[in-house]
Amino acid sequence: MSQAQSTLIRGGTVVSAERETRADVLITGETIAAVGPDLDAAAGARVVDAGGAYVIPGGIDPHTHMELPFMGTVASEDFFSGTSAAAAGGTTTIIDFVIPDPKERILDAYRKWRGWAEKAAADYSFHVAITWWDETVRADMGELAQKHGVNSFKHFMAYKNAIMCDDEVLVNSFTRARELGALCTVHAENGELVFRLQKEIFERGFTGPEGHPLSRPPEVEGEAANRAIRIAEVLGVPLYVVHTSCIDALEAITRARLEGQRVFGEVLAQHLVIDESVYRNPDWNAAAHYVMSPPFRSKEHQAALWRGLQSGMLQTTATDHCCFCTPQKQAGLHDFRKIPNGTGGVEDRMTILWHHGVRTGRLTPSEFVAVTSSNAAKIFNIFGRKGTLAPGADADVVVWDPNKARTISARTHHQKIDVNIYEGMETVGNPAMTFVRGKLAWDGRDLHTERGFGRHIDRPCFSTFFDNQMVRNQQNLPQPVQRTLPTKQG
Repeated sequence: MSQAQSTLIRGGTVVSAERETRADVLITGETIAAVGPDLDAAAGARVVDAGGAYVIPGGIDPHTHMELPFMGTVASEDFFSGTSAAAAGGTTTIIDFVIPDPKERILDAYRKWRGWAEKAAADYSFHVAITWWDETVRADMGELAQKHGVNSFKHFMAYKNAIMCDDEVLVNSFTRARELGALCTVHAENGELVFRLQKEIFERGFTGPEGHPLSRPPEVEGEAANRAIRIAEVLGVPLYVVHTSCIDALEAITRARLEGQRVFGEVLAQHLVIDESVYRNPDWNAAAHYVMSPPFRSKEHQAALWRGLQSGMLQTTATDHCCFCTPQKQAGLHDFRKIPNGTGGVEDRMTILWHHGVRTGRLTPSEFVAVTSSNAAKIFNIFGRKGTLAPGADADVVVWDPNKARTISARTHHQKIDVNIYEGMETVGNPAMTFVRGKLAWDGRDLHTERGFGRHIDRPCFSTFFDNQMVRNQQNLPQPVQRTLPTKQG
């Protein structure tokens, strides 16, 4: 594996989640050595002129699915191609998902995914899904948390007869996560309702992609989000709600946060800029490429999601990057229920957030850094190493050109998929250079990623915080009633 070169990034505006300041950034090996004005470069160091550009922490995408086996096929993007495309877009770390088959040992699934990820070009970590329950799952959760750096467990409330969790599994897993000091994450859709609605919509003649959003209305997401939030409230465990797509779920998150509950919300870049009209495209292939869950919503939901991001009720942005090429999507040519769910986007998230967020005034540059990097690092307990430009941090650095224009297209992207859901969208604000742990991965025109350069990032649990929350919950209990028991009759 090649060694990272020392680099001085000079003359840029360094942006953190808290402030903007004129400073240089000195990278030595794989870490940041110094941040400050007028730094000196060591002999032989690469010197980058960042005048007129921002210098920001590498993006963290907390929700991707590389080479995922799903719905009878396997996602076309692998860990090397996916992390390379991410680097081209300014993202230097992903958190992917281990999804065991029903009754598969979660440790076995974890080892399988770790093997697949060894080819990654940028750093990665894993959430582990809980798809069933017995005592082996409980034990494996402990080993993953205590020995393998896993501090988050995923729960699918959708996909009945496949990976869906019922309430019994949720309660058991949430309770175990609380014991370990781990976060619970949920895909919030009422799987029973979706299953019934899919059948009814299909039988009414909606066989194409337009049937997909009709079978997954906002109410099924809102109900599931609220149910997961209330289960987490009773059990005293923090909750992270992935891909919040609608007002109904956002309101449940907002209400809980205003009540003081520890709930986090994630929004996908796609849901901020694409609306449900894409499903009415008369071109079946074009419409099918937007089939993902939750589906795209009407424009009033988009506006609400932007407000949620601006107000801090939604803290992170992600992509749910899960690529299926046209022949794979055509598995559902006569039945929308069989279209593999997923879209691409890991390469485009940062520019979408900049162009539609910062350039419109919805977000400041510091807020952009927070929602694309720092907040995810804090929530998943890797802040300091990731999500910041500070001495000792990993040298995941992006030189961001706020004036660099790009027309998004499948013809020029680096993602391993034959379409781009943002096809033809013109964006201003793109990475001029991306460094992954000090190694140049993207020079603004060409990739320089290295197969296997990426490392697994351990994420420690939050035992002290959760113990304190458990104590608070217990303090609210009344004293048992002291009474004299009656004599047993008969």
